[in-house]
Amino acid sequence: MASYYYLVSSLPELRADGEMPLTYEQFLKLCQSNVSEENYHRLENLTLASDDGPLVREWGSFYRMLIKELAHQRSLNLGRSYTAVYEKDGLISQAVSAAMSAKNPLEAERILLEYEFDTLDSLVGLHMFDDHVLFGYAIKLKLLERMTSFEQEKGKSEFTTLLDGIQQSVYSL
Repeated sequence: MASYYYLVSSLPELRADGEMPLTYEQFLKLCQSNVSEENYHRLENLTLASDDGPLVREWGSFYRMLIKELAHQRSLNLGRSYTAVYEKDGLISQAVSAAMSAKNPLEAERILLEYEFDTLDSLVGLHMFDDHVLFGYAIKLKLLERMTSFEQEKGKSEFTTLLDGIQQSVYSL
């Protein structure tokens, strides 16, 4: 198993409530000369739903359960049945319930992001300078990248437009 003393110690800290200190492309450039060709290829192709690589399998299992629980609770909120069979986890259900109770979609995403970061920290555990830490960092960076794609003003504007359309439809009845 490779050791990445310099690489890992030189990476800026990632926080669920913080900004992205570097892009994923910048991260890949730092990794290029420090990781094996196989791991670099895995990092290049990494998505939040990936399941190939150290730590990534465990993350993938968690992430699939999270997505299914989200689908389940969203279906229930819409009054629809959810027939897909999946393994339920009490902690995931609680986190999703908390997100579903949030005052707005952006707050819900922040709740889930915090939970995902905590889960990654748990999966990394006591690993310090190895593949687990590196891939955990990469997944956190992908999560932050996703979070920065949400634009609050644009989302609020779109929500207002949709709400106005619904109100006009209701009033025209």
